[in-house]
Amino acid sequence: MIDKFNPATVHEPAGYSHVTISNAGRLAHLAGQCPLGLSGEVVGEPGDHAAQTEQVITNCLAVLEAAGAVPADVVRSVVYVVSSDSGVLSAVWRQLNASPLAEAFTTASTLLGVASLGYQGQLVEVDLTAALPD
Repeated sequence: MIDKFNPATVHEPAGYSHVTISNAGRLAHLAGQCPLGLSGEVVGEPGDHAAQTEQVITNCLAVLEAAGAVPADVVRSVVYVVSSDSGVLSAVWRQLNASPLAEAFTTASTLLGVASLGYQGQLVEVDLTAALPD
């Protein structure tokens, strides 16, 4: 069981929950998913946040499934976007929340603009923690 709530003593968040409590006995800590295709290359044209976000979604769904989890089992997410432009960050956030992965972002979530990520040309990465069902 996963409980999500927002204390009345803090601001109302935009779609996510300030507090997520998992009663599960096991957690899956998934590596940050990068926009790499099966060949190991960064997908999309240089600067294409949307194409990279789509590949990250695909990869997140694959590792969740491999762990025996679904997006509803996610208890924590961190989204990294290479940009200092809040419009770019918002566009990535909207794309994630319009995808089959969307339910993962209703729990405790953080969206960060960063200077760079690990792969040359990488613009997006998503880090997930999931409570595994019994």
